This record gives sequence, C-alpha cells and structure tokens, in this order.
Amino acid sequence: QVQLVDSGGGSVQAGGSLRLSCAAFGYTDSIYCKGWFRQAPGKEREGIATIDDDGNTRYADSVKGRFTISQDNAKNTLYLQMNSLKPEDTAMYYCAAGPLYCSWYKSAYSAWGQGTQVTVSS
Repeated sequence: QVQLVDSGGGSVQAGGSLRLSCAAFGYTDSIYCKGWFRQAPGKEREGIATIDDDGNTRYADSVKGRFTISQDNAKNTLYLQMNSLKPEDTAMYYCAAGPLYCSWYKSAYSAWGQGTQVTVSS
C-alpha cells in the first residue's frame, strides 16, 4: 500500500505563490502516475496536474502557465509550485497516486493525501 501526506497550504493574497508537497510512503515502486486535485466548497473534486514515471506532465487549462508539477524520486516527494494565484484557486488540494495511467478521473488513483487548504484573498 501507499500512503500520501500532503502539506504546504496556507493563505496568500492574489498574485502570490505557494508550493505544496506530497510525501509518499510504503510500496512506492507501484506508483506510475501522481497528480494534484482540488475541491472548492460546493464543487466536484477536479484534477489540475499530473506527472507520470517518465516525467510527462499534463495541466488543466485553469492552471496552465501558472502551476508546475514536479517530483523528486529520491525523496519520494511530489510538488506543486503555484504562482500568480487567484481567488478562484481557493480550495482544498489533494495529492493522489495511481498504478497504471494518468487521468483526470479520480478512479485512476488508489492513494490520496489528506488534503491541504489553499486560500487566496483578493
């Protein structure tokens, strides 16, 4: 099994930056794809960035050009650098890991972090 612990959220003003981290523990060799999802109040959880074992990345249109997903395999840690933050980025952010393929579908991921809150004020 894989356990994920995400951190790094906080409160910032619009235009600011934050970096989220997600540490993976357990059978990490089974992971093929890692991703970041977010869920705003009253909305569905949505995928915003993924990275596979080969380092290929994908981004949702809403964050493209502002957010960067990366990984440090030696540390088993996933990152999300968030720049030019907007109030609409306010949400709970979750990291996720899956064994087979990258997808925006939550069902592709078998492990989830507990979530870290990001609040962006105008």
